[in-house]
Amino acid sequence: MMKSNVHCVDKYSHCMFPNPLLFRELRDDYKQVPLAVFFLLPSIISPAPLGYVYRTFLGGMSSEALNPEPVTELPLTPPAEDDEEDAAIALGNFKTHREKHNSCHYTSESEDVADETCDTHFIEQTDKGYRCAIDVPSVLYKYIIGKKGETRKRLEFDTKTSISIPKQGVEGQIVITGSYKSAVSSAVTRVEVLVENFRKKQPFTHFLSFPLNDSKIQEGFLTFKDEVLQQCSQDHGVEGSIFQNPAKLHLTIGTLALLNDMEVRKACEHLQECEKFIRDITGGKPLPLEVTGVEYMNDDPAMVDVLYAKVNVKDGSDKLQVIADRLVEHFVSAGLMIREWDRVKLHGTVMNTLFRKDSTVEDTGGTGRQATSEREAFDARNILKKFGAYCFGGFELNTVLLSQRYSIDCTGYYSSAGSISFS
Repeated sequence: MMKSNVHCVDKYSHCMFPNPLLFRELRDDYKQVPLAVFFLLPSIISPAPLGYVYRTFLGGMSSEALNPEPVTELPLTPPAEDDEEDAAIALGNFKTHREKHNSCHYTSESEDVADETCDTHFIEQTDKGYRCAIDVPSVLYKYIIGKKGETRKRLEFDTKTSISIPKQGVEGQIVITGSYKSAVSSAVTRVEVLVENFRKKQPFTHFLSFPLNDSKIQEGFLTFKDEVLQQCSQDHGVEGSIFQNPAKLHLTIGTLALLNDMEVRKACEHLQECEKFIRDITGGKPLPLEVTGVEYMNDDPAMVDVLYAKVNVKDGSDKLQVIADRLVEHFVSAGLMIREWDRVKLHGTVMNTLFRKDSTVEDTGGTGRQATSEREAFDARNILKKFGAYCFGGFELNTVLLSQRYSIDCTGYYSSAGSISFS
């Protein structure tokens, strides 16, 4: 039975919605509606597939959920071909109570609503009415335009506004104009909803990482690989192709979908903002770590997909965990990352069945052409018995990297878009 992630503290006006932008527009009209009705809202207010919304709305971020391989294993697949049509259908269903009763006739009496529902964008008054410009990555334009322009037409019709979108591939601003501020505000809210939902479907492009590719750790890993293949290659599924690339050993802190250069620069700026609190935690010194022991992700050690090395601070403190959690908190607050778990699961993947005989698989865990259902698990019982306390080595961690997916630098590690040091 799934646990509800709905929390109400003041009737229904403070219910935690999967999309607060829409809730702000709906709350005044629906605050007298029984709570049970809100469980029907996902099919009304979100252009995402119903199952996706229910997972967000009802499943939440429960700490009871199992921690699978980190988000870096999301498949690098383009959005579905019918996403534009889904968006148009969703926008057709999305009608606020106020709009139904006013037949979409916006008046100056509703200007206060504009201030409430569009407080993140400046709506300026012009000679012809009102105007608002929104920064949207060009890869998301197609979701606002829709198939044959249907989504934009529906947006314009429902809100009585005009929406100007740059040409595909040209970075710029989407400009919304209308006779009334409330109309422009409503259109802005709907565009934001589309952008937010379809952004979640984009494959990640970057990730925050702690590199584990120190020469001593790489040497220990290669010895581990050789000994495992010598002693356990007879076990089901154990072969050389499922081992990590030693030059790319790392801890994933969190993933980001940065869709243009401006978003990459913004992420780099936010990473720099984290340097002070990290140095406060480390005392302005590198953090001595030890990589010792292996664990598995699955429930059955005879059917394992991911085997990882455990990483701990040598003094036994939780400094590394605190740094990772604070980084995620900062980037989530900045709107650059989606929180997946209550705490970051610190682990360094050493064996992963997604790597098996598929050159298109990204070393951070992308699935390439190989569907997750096609993964061939391996029997890790002997590995755990013989190498459960294996010591890969120790080193001093001194950096956090904003790593770029599908890239490589001169060391064999992922190319870095930004970094900060502990000392």
